[in-house]
Amino acid sequence: MKIVEKYRIIVLLAGVLFFGACAQEESLTDSQLDYTVPEKTALDNWIEANYLDPYNINAQYKWNQNTVDNTRFLFPPMVDKVQPALDVVKQIWLDSYSAVGGSDFVKIIAPREIVLVGGVNSNSNGTRTLGIADSGQRITLFEVDYLNTKNRANVTEFIHTIQHEYVHILNQNKSFDKQTWQKISPGDYTGTWHLENLTVSRNLGFVTNYARNNITEDFAETASIILTSSKAEYAALLASITDPIGKAKLKQKEAIVVQYYKDAFNIDFYALRDAAEINTNKVINN
Repeated sequence: MKIVEKYRIIVLLAGVLFFGACAQEESLTDSQLDYTVPEKTALDNWIEANYLDPYNINAQYKWNQNTVDNTRFLFPPMVDKVQPALDVVKQIWLDSYSAVGGSDFVKIIAPREIVLVGGVNSNSNGTRTLGIADSGQRITLFEVDYLNTKNRANVTEFIHTIQHEYVHILNQNKSFDKQTWQKISPGDYTGTWHLENLTVSRNLGFVTNYARNNITEDFAETASIILTSSKAEYAALLASITDPIGKAKLKQKEAIVVQYYKDAFNIDFYALRDAAEINTNKVINN
């Protein structure tokens, strides 16, 4: 008991000395961190009015190293390229889904953030990554600086990226019939899809070479290519396939996509395709 009392006295004395020493030190200086909220620009207000308020989607164009792969040579988009790119996305993707699926469709099933990157995301195998869907919460779009809104091929490639990535998000919400799909082209998937010939791939029943990567990418490519093609363009694609078995396989995949949209979301897939075509023409001819 005495030992405890001794230690208690020592601790009290140490506390007095400590606080006495602290009292003699200079008072702490004010924080040097800047907590000022930056003023919103006209672009920020446009994003808020067209993305954040109606869809609860944040469009991030200012650089944030936590949202990109820091091992790649990437950089933010030029500011004057941001609104045109987002307007393309809004008209062709958001407006089309809202018109056919209902005004609340994209509000409920959507990435909560779209990240824009200015330059090319190059891969070691010579391919480019045009977009990434991150756990259904974020879509990153690359090559924003190179978008020409008057060039149909350029607009189609750009919007194909988000159409493709959004299909992945829909699949995460409700899966497609993978068992039936994987029976269509079981031996024709390959990790070296980027080395394949497009004509050969289509005659095997794939809409693009990338569709041969795996069944998930095959589904997303099939859906997104149809959504970024007019009815006549897709008919021409099918007509170019000379192998009747390959053509039948691609038509079978198309049928699964159409049924998936109907069963999972009560969306007429061809009506969605037509709406996207109309809105694409509006973008290009504006």
